[in-house]
Amino acid sequence: MAAGRHPVGAQFLGDSCRHCEYCARGDQILCRDKRITGIVMDGGYAEYAVLKADFVTPLPGGLDPVAAAPLMCAGLTAFNSLRQAGITATSRVAVIGAGGVGALAVRYAVAMGARVAVIGRSDRGEAAARELGAERFIATRDTDPAEALRAWDGGANLILNAAPSTSAAAATLTGLAPDGMLVLCGYGPEPLTLPTQPMALNRLHAMINPSGSPHDLRDTLAFSVAHGILPEVTPVGLRDANVVLDAMAGGHAGKRSVITFG
Repeated sequence: MAAGRHPVGAQFLGDSCRHCEYCARGDQILCRDKRITGIVMDGGYAEYAVLKADFVTPLPGGLDPVAAAPLMCAGLTAFNSLRQAGITATSRVAVIGAGGVGALAVRYAVAMGARVAVIGRSDRGEAAARELGAERFIATRDTDPAEALRAWDGGANLILNAAPSTSAAAATLTGLAPDGMLVLCGYGPEPLTLPTQPMALNRLHAMINPSGSPHDLRDTLAFSVAHGILPEVTPVGLRDANVVLDAMAGGHAGKRSVITFG
C-alpha cells in the first residue's frame, strides 16, 4: 500500500477508541474497543483499502514491501513478544515451533544477543533451526522438553510458544529457570493448565501477547532492517489464495506467501 508516494504497511489492528488509558499511552492493541482489519473493517485480501492514517506505518527506505509484508503480523508478534517478556543479551530463549512466527523469533532473539534453543516435534527441523542461529534443538518425540531445558544451564529464562498448541506450551513450563516467563504467541482451543506449585516456588510467569501497537510495528521494522531480518517469501496471485490456505492447513506451506496484484 502507499500513502502518497511513500510505501506504508498495515497490521491487523485497524483502529481503536483513541481516548481510553491504553490508547493514550500508545498501547492501542489493548483497547477494549479495538477494530480488526478484515473482521470488522474492510481490508486484508484486497487490492485497495482505505485505512486510518495513524494505523499505518511508513516503511524504512529500501525495504521491499512484498518481503516486508509478513513482518506486519508474524514479525511484529515475535518481536514484541520478546520485548514484552523482557529479553536481554544474557537470556536463554526457547522457541516452540520454528515456522513463520517462530523462525522470526529465533532470528530476533539471536540478534538481541540471547542464546536460543528450538523445540520441535522431530529432529527434521534441526538443521533449519541451527541455520537460524539456535544453539540447541530439542525433539519432543525423543525427550521431555522441560527436562531438556532444565539441563540447559538451569533452564530457559523465556519460552516463546509459536506453535498452534496450548498443551505444547504447558508441557515446557517447568523447563523455565526461576523468574522465567512463558509467552504464548500461538495456542489452541484447549484451556491453558499450569502447575501452581512450581510456579509459586520459582516465581514463574505466563503471558499471551496480542501482537502489538503501531509504535511496536515501527520498532519491528527498524530492527529488522538494521539486522537484515526478512522472511523468505513467495509472491502469489489472489486466485491462488485458497491453494496456499489448503497447504497451510496441511502443514506444508513452505515459505511465507504474499498476495501481489498486477
